Amino acid sequence: MKRSDLTKLNTLLIRRFGIPKRNSEFPDPLSMLIGTILSQNTNDNNSFKAYNNLVMKYPTWDMLAGTKTQEIEKVIRVAGLGNQKAKAIKKVVKYLLNSRGEVSLDYLRDRDNQSVLEELVSLDGVGLKTASCVLLFSLDRNICPVDTHVHRTMNRIGLVKASAPDKTFMAINQVLPEGIGHQLHTNLIKLGRTYCKPSNPLCKSCPVEKICKFEKKTDKEGKIEEKNFMLLDNI
Repeated sequence: MKRSDLTKLNTLLIRRFGIPKRNSEFPDPLSMLIGTILSQNTNDNNSFKAYNNLVMKYPTWDMLAGTKTQEIEKVIRVAGLGNQKAKAIKKVVKYLLNSRGEVSLDYLRDRDNQSVLEELVSLDGVGLKTASCVLLFSLDRNICPVDTHVHRTMNRIGLVKASAPDKTFMAINQVLPEGIGHQLHTNLIKLGRTYCKPSNPLCKSCPVEKICKFEKKTDKEGKIEEKNFMLLDNI
């Protein structure tokens, strides 16, 4: 994959979906990390409800250090996998309190991307996708996180041949053109949610059909109902 391939793909996606809007102010890194943990394996609306529930119940994140995991689970239950996510959030908070003396990730602001990724993925419940979302949505770095939608679409299009999302992440970000990380990430998610679905993709009306090398293209097309709400741009 060449840098120019991503530029061309990004242009086609923008023609269809436009340039995604971003928050005027970026959230602090810990809020973004917690929000991204809540977003795992559920939809944005439920994740947003869980995040707002958490903020209303615990106005400062250090309050979670002395809160039982079961109590946190009740507050975030709407996001699914409540016990798993509550444990991960609680461990992050306690780690920061014990190792840094304060419940904050602001110390990451002056670190380079690789250092931030290494630090965050060392925490229980935090994978590469979650860590890279902190870089993009909080620290405003030019990086393209890879979830299931980004992994599926990039491999179907044929720009990547990778067996796992983490490998797709490495392939994309080695040649990612400057300044398009947020656009590409967001619009690939929209592509995966609307046209390039896991089953019965709408290939005939897909905005990137002319460059796509998917071997099992369908003749399907349909009216697209776009869901523009994106959790991580609203934290």
